Amino acid sequence: MIKELRRVSLGILVLFSTLFASTTVIQVFQVDNLRVDPRNVRTLYDSYSAERGAIIVGTTSIAESVPSDDIYTFQRTYAGGGLYAPVTGYYSINQGLTGLESAMNDQLSGQSNSQFFDQVLALVTGTNPRGASVRLTLNASVQQAARDALGDQIGAAIAINPKTGQILALVSTPSYDPNDMASHDADKAASTYKSLLDSSNSPLENRAIASTLYHPGSVFKLVVAAAALDSGAMNTTSSVPNPSSLVLPQSTSTIRNSSGGKCGKGDTVTIAEALLRSCNIPFAEIGQLVGEKTIQDYAERFGFGATIEIPMPATPSVYPTGMDDAQLMLSSFGQFDVRVSPLQIAMVTSAIANGGKLMKPTVVDSVLAPDLTPLTTFEASEYSTPISTDTASTLVQMMINNVQSGVASNAKIRGVTVAGKTGTAENGDGNPYTLWFTGFAPAEDPQVVVTVMVENGGGLGQSGTGNSVAAPIARAIMEAVLAQ
Repeated sequence: MIKELRRVSLGILVLFSTLFASTTVIQVFQVDNLRVDPRNVRTLYDSYSAERGAIIVGTTSIAESVPSDDIYTFQRTYAGGGLYAPVTGYYSINQGLTGLESAMNDQLSGQSNSQFFDQVLALVTGTNPRGASVRLTLNASVQQAARDALGDQIGAAIAINPKTGQILALVSTPSYDPNDMASHDADKAASTYKSLLDSSNSPLENRAIASTLYHPGSVFKLVVAAAALDSGAMNTTSSVPNPSSLVLPQSTSTIRNSSGGKCGKGDTVTIAEALLRSCNIPFAEIGQLVGEKTIQDYAERFGFGATIEIPMPATPSVYPTGMDDAQLMLSSFGQFDVRVSPLQIAMVTSAIANGGKLMKPTVVDSVLAPDLTPLTTFEASEYSTPISTDTASTLVQMMINNVQSGVASNAKIRGVTVAGKTGTAENGDGNPYTLWFTGFAPAEDPQVVVTVMVENGGGLGQSGTGNSVAAPIARAIMEAVLAQ
């Protein structure tokens, strides 16, 4: 009898132990997974029952929660249609969160550490805490100017204050209306998402920071020039041979300059003239002279290979490694497997404009409590110092020359000294080019860096150039900043 009781007692103990263990796993270790599980309807209802904080540009709420007359209590609404969608993203009942709605979710939902006392008060009073608001660094006039300048083009534009890293405009086209994604009609939201996902122009992609990366073409020559000059491998008077065509090492492939001829008239060419004329052959030779390891080192100093958070995460840009001589030479004028985001090129340009110091880019100026008192405020922080002040100064003058008398002439602004560099990146035989401009103004005291990328050759196939398509867009954005 005692033996049987022991067996029963042991069985009960095992059952209670199992129950205790499973309860502990659910309540402690799986709580976060269960909270975000899309099948957890209670969590969904709870998230909409709280008043989510606003996203603010200037004094205008571009995303806010307003009372609704359905089971969700609050409805998320967005001002400006697709103007700010690449920044705000959307907050959807069945498609999750994107953009700032995701990156700043803890603050907007009232769950951040800085709102701890609000959370405690909510527990005591039985109410849901109100979310904090997020004020952005964007300038409404500059954002609108960038959107208008891009027009119907497929592309992106970023404007940054190089002295602080504050992003003044971030546009990706085509865009979408996040109000459709925020609909409480689940079928409508799902249908909208599917149509956007199936669109050939990929409007859900943020081309400025996180879409498919692009060949940079000649704007990458800024990185190679910086590596060559800053490392001491070359100086402004150093020269390389100047043929009209060049057969790549261990290859039958031939590269040429865009002009089809030599880079100027001489038998040799300096790095300054090669950048002025944006010649491919000299930069292929310069890249081989400087070497893959040195270029990689400088690319990484500028942010290549790193996930930059603004606070939305940007896709890391790629400088390939383990290349043979032919691949290295192609990569040295932004071809082969070099891939970048517009944000990355804007960071390279910002370091040059800011005397060699690269500031960490951000779209968030401050986080505000429900009563609008600051919880956190923006403080400029240095990301890296990729090049010396002297190297930056040399590159600035080269970029000024590009606009005044080189292949970036369409970025000129009357009465303002503009520095810039264009790029016309190849994407394979017969495919339209990717067109670039990156630059800053005023060159002697930069207030803004602007980087523009246009896909599909700007609708001109392989006849479009960075100077003809991207430079005028950048000029309009710079003018909008300087008019403030």
